[in-house]
Amino acid sequence: MTETVLLVGGGGREHAIARALADSDCELYACAGNRNPGIARVAAEFRSLDETNASAVTAFATEVGATLAVIGPEDPLAAGLADALDEAGVYAFGPREAEARIETDKAFQRRFMREHDIPGCPDFETFDDAEAACDYIDAYDGDLAIKPAGLTGGKGVKVMGDQVDAEGAKAYIRESGYDRIVLEERLVGEEFTVQAIVANGDLRVTPAVQDHKRAYEGDEGPNTGGMGSYSDASLELPFMTEDDFMAAVDVLQATVDALEGYKGVLYGQFMLTAEGIKVVEFNARFGDPEAMNTLPVLSTDFLEVLTAAREGEALPQLTFQPKATVCKYAVPEGYPTDPEAGALVTLDEESAGEAILYYASVDERDDGLYTTTSRSFAVVGVADTIGEAEAIAEEALAVAGEEGLRVRHDIGTDDLLQQRIDHAAELRSS
Repeated sequence: MTETVLLVGGGGREHAIARALADSDCELYACAGNRNPGIARVAAEFRSLDETNASAVTAFATEVGATLAVIGPEDPLAAGLADALDEAGVYAFGPREAEARIETDKAFQRRFMREHDIPGCPDFETFDDAEAACDYIDAYDGDLAIKPAGLTGGKGVKVMGDQVDAEGAKAYIRESGYDRIVLEERLVGEEFTVQAIVANGDLRVTPAVQDHKRAYEGDEGPNTGGMGSYSDASLELPFMTEDDFMAAVDVLQATVDALEGYKGVLYGQFMLTAEGIKVVEFNARFGDPEAMNTLPVLSTDFLEVLTAAREGEALPQLTFQPKATVCKYAVPEGYPTDPEAGALVTLDEESAGEAILYYASVDERDDGLYTTTSRSFAVVGVADTIGEAEAIAEEALAVAGEEGLRVRHDIGTDDLLQQRIDHAAELRSS
């Protein structure tokens, strides 16, 4: 039978999901607060609505006769959209509100890890009083990461010894207005992500990806939603060993075992440290941009994964093309602190050449697409090596130009990769 799939969300991650489903035996519908022209081109209908409005999304799903729903962003998960869809008889590929707390509540996340002896948990404490948190900073022997307990779009964390000193950390806590704060030991090492597809107690992992949060080249500047990422032709990244990858998988497996009934994607952000693999955080959905690295090389029909999850069957084994990928985001000038909207986007699917173009946040007008204040679009190169994939991405960006746009051109380059490899070697020898 032909499935009717509702995709919730309008970013680059959701465009990647839409493309993964475009050649499957399904009719695709989509809804989001922003209209994504790339998704709209492959969907039977794109409805503009607030994706955190569970009743509106559920009504749309019922109207189109959806048999499956895929929830892309975290905010609808936090709003209980998966619960509402499931209760309406539409299988939602995404965790219910209670299980999504593994991302949406960082205090819960750390306490959950401690309670269930999940490997890789750093030292931490949680606070609902700003002055108590500041006293902890004064008493702690070492640097800390300051994390708001709730969702901040990847931009709320401040790290002592990197972005702020102790006085700056306390000022941030006092001025931020966050009602709950997590303080945890600063993790020093190389970050990487492993995403797992989860349903019916099964876990299927995807290749490791390294995202680049910092706004500027050389890992400088404020944190962003992610400026780009890369994966290798193997499951591991060049600075990783097979044991590193399997240690991350063991953490994900232990977490799934403790999270009864979890379904959807469990994203593990890990740090390779001198003491081994540590957990930076969990997310309850595909990463953005990491989905744009993994879904283009997924050989298994993603729709078959979704239907197996719904039917309570064992998930199919995932197979991936042995290809490397490099994803680079184009963002508006001034992003993320003072973004300037209104630049014309000249790149389209045809002029992108060998690269895959994913739209994220663009303003569609009669005379073309224009930037907003969020990340605009991403280009992904897919090739035998990271270097070749990086070159493909750069060729597309050259066509796009840089009028009103900014890109981290160093992502996936040989120089940056060698820095990662050298850093990991230094960590292992210390």
